[in-house]
Amino acid sequence: MDLGFRGEVVDFYHRYRRGYPRAVIDALVEAFELTGDDLVIDLGCGTGQLTLPIAERVRAVLGVDPEPDMLLRARQAAGERGMTNLSWMLGADTDIPALGALFGDRTVGAVTIGQALHWMNHDELFRALAPLARSGGGVAVVANGTPLWLQDTAWSRALRGCLEQWFGFEVSHACGTDEASRRRYRDSLTGAGFAVSEIGVDYGDELDLDQIVGGVYSALPVDRLPAPDRRPLFAERIRHALERHRPFTEHVRVAMLIGQVTDESAR
Repeated sequence: MDLGFRGEVVDFYHRYRRGYPRAVIDALVEAFELTGDDLVIDLGCGTGQLTLPIAERVRAVLGVDPEPDMLLRARQAAGERGMTNLSWMLGADTDIPALGALFGDRTVGAVTIGQALHWMNHDELFRALAPLARSGGGVAVVANGTPLWLQDTAWSRALRGCLEQWFGFEVSHACGTDEASRRRYRDSLTGAGFAVSEIGVDYGDELDLDQIVGGVYSALPVDRLPAPDRRPLFAERIRHALERHRPFTEHVRVAMLIGQVTDESAR
């Protein structure tokens, strides 16, 4: 499955995508009662923004992604930090049944999915994950804030208008962070037999123009990146559109849907 997140996009993704505050990792550890004996799977792991900090709290983490370049960069990031309890697998949500056969039932503490579920068939995925998680473990669907161009601020609206003018189409895709998508995911988790709860972690941030431009690049498939010789013009267009709306502050809500396997459902 080629989503176009390869090549140069990987470096933009690794550098500019939001990381996760420690409070998010703490919340996941507490929700699933993760310990140093647990195995976690990070599905759609990208370059490891969620994979690496979770690996500091458990026995081992398997990062799964369909893009080879993403996995190479994630492996490099783990090596730079001297982390040895991570493994990387080229794969997608459709490979979960094979992982279930490999690991066996009730062997995984948690499966995390950080803002990648919109690329997956969530109904089939949750049904496949249900027998994999141990009692008390389960699935975490983690939405790391609203995309830069869809926030309720003047600078975000200006960014949206600038992008629509540049690309010639409406930029409205919320990447699974919108309320309608979250309701569908919640209902699907419940239908697969998980007990569902929600956890939120809020924080504020202030961005500069470089972070905004890089954040946009990180969300584009490689064939939609502005050509290198047009990137100064692209950045200047954004600067011109946003300049009068400084400071570029954002409120980020990390919204976590926690689907938990209970003792009864694990029988």
